[in-house]
Amino acid sequence: MANTSPILSGLRLRCGKCGEGKLFSGYLKLNTECPVCKRDMTSADTADGPAFFVGFGVLILLAPFLFLLPMSPLPAVAKILSFVVLCVVLIGLCMLLLPVAKAVLLNLQLHHNAEEVTAADIKNRR
Repeated sequence: MANTSPILSGLRLRCGKCGEGKLFSGYLKLNTECPVCKRDMTSADTADGPAFFVGFGVLILLAPFLFLLPMSPLPAVAKILSFVVLCVVLIGLCMLLLPVAKAVLLNLQLHHNAEEVTAADIKNRR
């Protein structure tokens, strides 16, 4: 069980340690441990990071279309249909990328032993 890249393993939705075990038991529900190497997954918490990065990235990709669509010379029915299609694409991209972003961030946290910073940690640093 050699250590694999946490990013590449995350892109495959696999454990960052062994590269084989599935990270999720459901859509975004994490396993408590890797089914293959038994690595503990409960010590990492990605919080809202994946949602922020995915939302921001998808917005950058689709914002030009959202701004240009109302100014297009299309008839009203075509504009509405285009807007509905654009919304479906936006939601679909977010749903597709969210587990991948969560897996990558989780693997990076576990790989680097990242922990939550407390006020006591900041005070002790000074």
